[in-house]
Amino acid sequence: MAIDLDNMLQKIKDRQWALIDIDWDAPGAELIDPDLHAKLKPFMSDLMWIENVGARGFAAMAKKAPTPTLKSIYEHFHAEEQKHANAELALMRRWGMLGGAGSGASGPNATGDEIPSPNVNVQLVINWLDRHSDDMSLSFLGTVIPMLEVALDGALIKFITDEVKDPVAQEVFRRINSDESRHLAVDFEVMEILGHAGLRKRTIDFVGGWVKPTFLIGALSYVPLLNKMRDNIVAMGVDEERLYSAMKRYRAVGDRSEYVRRLPMFQVVAYHGAAVINRGNVPYHLFADSMVKLTDRIPFGLVHRTPTWSQELTYEPTA
Repeated sequence: MAIDLDNMLQKIKDRQWALIDIDWDAPGAELIDPDLHAKLKPFMSDLMWIENVGARGFAAMAKKAPTPTLKSIYEHFHAEEQKHANAELALMRRWGMLGGAGSGASGPNATGDEIPSPNVNVQLVINWLDRHSDDMSLSFLGTVIPMLEVALDGALIKFITDEVKDPVAQEVFRRINSDESRHLAVDFEVMEILGHAGLRKRTIDFVGGWVKPTFLIGALSYVPLLNKMRDNIVAMGVDEERLYSAMKRYRAVGDRSEYVRRLPMFQVVAYHGAAVINRGNVPYHLFADSMVKLTDRIPFGLVHRTPTWSQELTYEPTA
């Protein structure tokens, strides 16, 4: 069913929220079990940076939007993803995970708060997006970003809401989930719009993207990212099927529309998603898991690069 994007834009504007709306000093931080606290820190750090991957993607997509309405929607989504990252950073500070004197659950004692670094796989994707996403077509970004959002919304965030009993975290992720549901609705609507293009344009967009060496580098960064997300979820004691079930949603929702099915990049992303969730696909997992192990050996200092938007990261409850 087609979405009225003008109505969607108004709904997005009407349902804005800010970090200042949340009582970050409310009781409940002490409800986090110490064992869970230790596992949550790297998990939340990666989650926060993956939100920023989405933000950078939406910023690039706004520049390619075919209508002013869609451009404004993407600009709002860009700001919302940054807000999500800041809210998750504020939760980490509340739980004492930033090395400073955050309120709530006990954490390591240190003199000041520090924004945590992403893992190597997330950092590689950030580096690629920061340098090359503005050169990618909407048909590429508009099919890849939804897969990351499906995994984020359906697996990572759902894990937090199921396992973390802190009522402030529950409120934060309820608001984030509400935003993400609108993101996904627009994501699939845009794929449908792109699928209405003629065969010639769809082919040119697809072939034109793949012949760029920069895109191949991006693909090599993206492949180990999903397997790394799987490994991180398993390390938290969560069944990897939770991530796989979320990723199946991408194919299931896209297949409802004949126009989405026409997009070559949708088929590529969906095929890759099917390979990720199929443990019986031994060749793929040998390759992807080898890429994870290889990237784990990269000294972080060699790939660490401060992204252009990082100055906007803050745990402060701004409006």
